[in-house]
Amino acid sequence: MKFGHTENPEFIDFRLPADDQRTAEILKQNDTSKPLSIYVGCAKWNKTDLKNFYPRGTKDELTYYSTQFNSIELNATFYNMPSRQQVITWREKTPEYFRFFPKITQSISHMRRLNDVQALITEYCDNISNFEDRLGMVFLQLHDNFKYKNYERLVSFVENFPKAIPLAVELRNTEWFNNKAISEEVYSLFEEHGVSNIVVDTAGRRDLLHMRLTTPKVFVRYVGANNPQSDRERLDDWANRLKIWVDQGIRDIYFFVHQNIEVESPFLSAYFIEKLNKQFGTNLRIPKLVSLNIDPEPTLGL
Repeated sequence: MKFGHTENPEFIDFRLPADDQRTAEILKQNDTSKPLSIYVGCAKWNKTDLKNFYPRGTKDELTYYSTQFNSIELNATFYNMPSRQQVITWREKTPEYFRFFPKITQSISHMRRLNDVQALITEYCDNISNFEDRLGMVFLQLHDNFKYKNYERLVSFVENFPKAIPLAVELRNTEWFNNKAISEEVYSLFEEHGVSNIVVDTAGRRDLLHMRLTTPKVFVRYVGANNPQSDRERLDDWANRLKIWVDQGIRDIYFFVHQNIEVESPFLSAYFIEKLNKQFGTNLRIPKLVSLNIDPEPTLGL
């Protein structure tokens, strides 16, 4: 992932910002008797990107990936409209506990920019509904030049999106966050329609990092800087913040790990999963790492 790439992560303040006051209010609305549900995964499963993750002789990458992780942030659906049969094929390769979090197709988000897209939305939703119980949440990633002037398109999209399919939205233009009147308007829209406001934590775009949840679920897209020490320290901070949110009532955590060099994503994910297991007493599977090219516990000062 090139978005938010930086050449000098050592000069960046990676501390997470304080929570928005409304976040705690949102989380208090949740049913705390519900068991904690945590999904952690990568953005891709292909062998080209995840070198050294698959054992020699692996015949089907998704089949193996789904034995090591419980979820995938599915970016393949962004580049092409998924067919019904393709979705069924993906579903049938995975165990019952596995969840897909597919990105909405670029023809909707980037090419037509949410303009006159209802037919495409219907086609997309009809097809991805074939994930059945393997469907976690779909997400819309808007172009970084999609601004408030196009707000009515976003309103129409949210209002007309099928309510049976959980939806999250990623805003990438700073205008949505820097103008309080604009941000409160879009947050109210998301709250009203049960849309999750994606939290993006990427090294080179700290201006987009917010702590404003709009549903009692959190969808985090974390992008490391391929710096073993700072990447792990940032994940340590995230484990601590998630502990606060769990104490406040959150029960659904969706956390996806990216790297500018994606080969390291499984190793970083394994570190984070182990951290969460210790933090929450969960028993999430820690992926087997065939070849570890980075120090799993980097020494301070390296």
